[in-house]
Amino acid sequence: MRDELVAAYLDRLGTPRPERLDTAALRALHRAHQERIPFENLSIHLGESISLDPDDLVDKIVHRRRGGFCYELNGLFAQLLRALGARVDLHGARVYGAGTLSAPMAHLTLLVHTVEGGEPWVCDVGFGAHSTYPLRWAEPWVQEDPGGGFRLVNAGDDVDVVKDGEPQYRIERRPLELADCVPTCWWTATSPESHFTQGVICSRLTADGRISISGDRLIRTVDGVKTEETLADDAALMAAYRDHFGLELPRVPVRTDMPGDPAGR
Repeated sequence: MRDELVAAYLDRLGTPRPERLDTAALRALHRAHQERIPFENLSIHLGESISLDPDDLVDKIVHRRRGGFCYELNGLFAQLLRALGARVDLHGARVYGAGTLSAPMAHLTLLVHTVEGGEPWVCDVGFGAHSTYPLRWAEPWVQEDPGGGFRLVNAGDDVDVVKDGEPQYRIERRPLELADCVPTCWWTATSPESHFTQGVICSRLTADGRISISGDRLIRTVDGVKTEETLADDAALMAAYRDHFGLELPRVPVRTDMPGDPAGR
């Protein structure tokens, strides 16, 4: 990533360029990313194509000031961290849901080695409500975080990430390239079986909790207390995207016919 793009990305995050990518700098970037760049699937419901090409990710997230989901957010974050001097490996993960595991590579996460050396950190700015700060890879005990108590547990050849006693996803130890995620990204964005095609979500971390839009509901969590408000009409919904997420959208994101969906749902 060129220096001018690094500067633009850091401006998007509202953070200065760190002198070195040490643990403190990584923690600051990890939190700022989740506060400033929303986890969202709006492209799917705006009829926009989703590309994992590095230039396209920069255009969408940095220049057009949008968000994205795991392949986009973690894929671009990896480029920034590498440009700042970290060694970054991309890893696929299988996501837990209703007590079962998804297919491989349903999620993308990062293992990041800072300039200090030692064990890497699990960095994930693309899983919605998750850890505020990176998680130490080799620690088997609970790591306390504003997002909850996290443990990394060996699961055969892989590693489960557990939050408050509930498994979230299983990281595969074999590293991959972002291009390897293109087929699963396409499935996530197009399949009627994908939960991303079944509903609209936009969410980001805040200083005291989280704020989200799910469908026509504005959801706030402040100091652990959740409240919900139904937005009255399209104008209120567009204003909420703009005021709470800085998103200037061409129209209200609505569920549209997905390619490959014979039912046209």
